[in-house]
Amino acid sequence: MTMKIFYIGAVAASLANSAIAFTPSADGIKKAGAGVSIQSPGDLQLFDPNESGKLQGTNELQQRIANGPAYTIAPPRTIVDTPPAGVQIKDAQHFLEHLDANGELPLNFAKPQSPATATVLGRAKLIADDAPGDIEHILMKLPDGFHYVEGQSLSVIPPGTDPKNGRKHKPRLYSIASTRYGDLLDGNTISLCVRRAEYYDPVTGLVDPAKKGVCSNFLCDVGPGDEVTVAGPVGKTMLLPEDPTKDVIMIATGTGIAPFRGFMHRLFMENTLARHMFGGNAWLVLGVPVSGGLLYKEEFDCMMKNASPGQLKIDYAISREMTNSIDGGKLYVQHVIAQNGKELFDRLDAGAHVYFCGLKGMMPPILETLEGVAQSQGVVWSEKLSELKKNNQWHVEVY
Repeated sequence: MTMKIFYIGAVAASLANSAIAFTPSADGIKKAGAGVSIQSPGDLQLFDPNESGKLQGTNELQQRIANGPAYTIAPPRTIVDTPPAGVQIKDAQHFLEHLDANGELPLNFAKPQSPATATVLGRAKLIADDAPGDIEHILMKLPDGFHYVEGQSLSVIPPGTDPKNGRKHKPRLYSIASTRYGDLLDGNTISLCVRRAEYYDPVTGLVDPAKKGVCSNFLCDVGPGDEVTVAGPVGKTMLLPEDPTKDVIMIATGTGIAPFRGFMHRLFMENTLARHMFGGNAWLVLGVPVSGGLLYKEEFDCMMKNASPGQLKIDYAISREMTNSIDGGKLYVQHVIAQNGKELFDRLDAGAHVYFCGLKGMMPPILETLEGVAQSQGVVWSEKLSELKKNNQWHVEVY
């Protein structure tokens, strides 16, 4: 009895000289005696047992073929059997590291048409009484399965209806101020940094309650146990670089600090692989009106101690208390950029990612400043900006 065996993929290379012609046509398949389409020898297009099978890229299939009867099964291996001498072994929280693996992201666990319910665990005022306005940090518990990654945003749907049309309020988008593990590190919480939107009557100087921000005032007044209707997460723009060796430059005004708090907790506070592997440098520029309005300063001070020497740089632009060295006027974030223009461009040329977050009014003076810095270095800003966007080094989220 003559037995014919037909191999698929790399093994088929050994049968390239077979008397039976392998053709992709129906007749060719019938002549070959097989019921599946035959691929060209050695291309592994149909099925690669090394990658797609249980061998998981170990190359053991090739080793078995090459060694024949002499092949022996290797003993089970772990990631680290015996660490080299002098290597420090660290534990790392990792149960949510899969969320953005292989380019995938958690998106729209809940949509505005079918929202979810979060429960408030706590709320705290972030700024001093002498700072203008009111900014609150809100910590909420999410429903099971609702996950996000750093740099994404959450939609909040305030209760009640819009008096203008009698319909439910539209969702408001807020940058997430925590890492995927949350402030409690349990993977089930989320934090927001919210400024209470108020309108002051120019005549009386008093707050006009009829023109207050519906959602921001709701969030700034919630208490433990209150329920908040949410949707999301959404967002692909403000994500940390995939390459952990790249520098991260963060420029924020006010509550625009939210996503950068998440970034910095991940890079300098949490005991995760992302923190251990981060080999770049981080630079934060935060603009606020007065010292009492500096958001999360105590946390950032701690991060400065945790970071390796020179790995974290923080510049504050306190407009009502500091002056810039350019014209002697108030110091804003664009002046910090101008005063450190060469360093900024050197970092960008080396592959740094730059992020901007805050009120949309921050961008025109920043772009004007960057154009001036570019000209001083003989760089055409429009071309440089196009290059940064093409390389995914330019990230903007303003509101």
